Amino acid sequence: MKKAIKIFIACCAFFAMNGAVAQTAAQQAPAGEKILGMYMHQHWSYKHPYAVRTWTLDDWRGYLDGIRQLGYNYILIWPMLETMPDPLTPSDEANLAKIAKVIDMAHEDFKMRVSIVFCPNVSPRSEEARKYTFEDRPFFHTDDRVDPGDPVAFGKLMAWRERLFKPLAKADGLFVIDSDPGGYPHSTNMEFVYILGAHRRMLDHLRPGIEINYWAHFGWESYAHFYETGELDKKGPQEPREAMELLAKQHYEPWGVANSGFEDDFADPINMGNKVLAFPYGAIEGEPSFPLTIYGGDRASGGGRRGGVRGVLGNAQTHVVQLPNTFAFARGAQGKSVEKADYIAFANDLIPGAGPRIVEGWEALQGEDAARMHKAAKQLSALPNSALQGGPLKGLLFGNPAGFVRDLVLQLNMAAAMHELRVSVDGNKSVALKKKALAAFVTAASAWQQQHGYSNSWYWPQMETTLRKLNSATINATLDTHKFTSEEGATAFDRVKNGLARMESYTPRLIAAMKQAVTEMGGK
Repeated sequence: MKKAIKIFIACCAFFAMNGAVAQTAAQQAPAGEKILGMYMHQHWSYKHPYAVRTWTLDDWRGYLDGIRQLGYNYILIWPMLETMPDPLTPSDEANLAKIAKVIDMAHEDFKMRVSIVFCPNVSPRSEEARKYTFEDRPFFHTDDRVDPGDPVAFGKLMAWRERLFKPLAKADGLFVIDSDPGGYPHSTNMEFVYILGAHRRMLDHLRPGIEINYWAHFGWESYAHFYETGELDKKGPQEPREAMELLAKQHYEPWGVANSGFEDDFADPINMGNKVLAFPYGAIEGEPSFPLTIYGGDRASGGGRRGGVRGVLGNAQTHVVQLPNTFAFARGAQGKSVEKADYIAFANDLIPGAGPRIVEGWEALQGEDAARMHKAAKQLSALPNSALQGGPLKGLLFGNPAGFVRDLVLQLNMAAAMHELRVSVDGNKSVALKKKALAAFVTAASAWQQQHGYSNSWYWPQMETTLRKLNSATINATLDTHKFTSEEGATAFDRVKNGLARMESYTPRLIAAMKQAVTEMGGK
């Protein structure tokens, strides 16, 4: 409690010294309109146009135009301010200027509201961060955690954050998450609420009226326990309820809560359900996720239907490959049908006339029938260039309908090769046949990975089970590193940080291990 009070006093003093600059709040959407939003996640560094951090203004315009047509009226952007070094690199300055223009574009051209994400207590390791451009910077190799109980260190962090946020002050809101990747050993909910208070005062200094949102994902104290012990143990809804009750006493208006980690009605027992925006994290796509299109079922549409009093927010990591779930989420939120015919109509709005082939590719990709996947890939590859023209939703294809088709073919080839490897391994085929199947999978997986460049976690249970059955020491050693804590470090805090950093190279390490295993296998 004493540490929290010190933070409060230090932050008040800091903002009092700097005065206040008021601007008119941007109210682009009708005040009573429910939110149907999309989170633009920029954490991972990989290739254009797969990673949001690589998008140009034209890319943003096309994507916003596409999702606005689907019914989205709100975007949440994580601009990765946490690892921007002091002083800024030219690429960081350019990115800040670009995001400021995106905010104006969303407001003026698409009548969409915009919020920005900050992690609660993550700071840059400036000497390391400036070795990279913004587009290439690996988060967990260039970040650090500030003790929220250290008023001097935390005051310096907030001073830097104000400078970074100033160009983005036309944003309608700010989200501060209660966990990954923020957190600190032994920290308390009281300290987290004062972190929110420091950001509230920052916003009031820059432009009064910006809404602050407590992003309830895992629980601040539970994540502090993770940093203390290396064990991820969620306490339950009483933790965010306590934080909300503390927050309500501070009068940090306007404020709300985005709920991505707890039951939809978790705030009802404290009569604060009207403060909560539903954020069913992972309904469209989980993260970190190896890029692979998800289609069908009620995962996305059901997530969209979870909207409460304030509405619903979806998230994606690789937006260009998650178009069917982006569509389904919006349909669910709007109470519309999500049948195969609807998907075909949507796909025809992407590439006129290609809808049936695209949907067949999406369907085949979800199954285990390698022959069907190969057939779907062949049919898509047979589309003539003259037919690959964008439709009304062409903005979602980033100006490259042919690239969208190519990517779906690459995914089908990879999935087909994996299931052929699974059949070979489960059928106790000869070593030579297993080697041939593994080599084919490595080739197909490498082709797709080299296209998008993603390098973090690759969670595919069927793949891991199949690879384990090969009994390759080389592959197994890499599979054993697929976890978010490492064995290296003097404290649990160090082991968590080292594990997160190691995970950033997991996918290329696994592909390299599979290639080596091919050379190590017997047979011809």
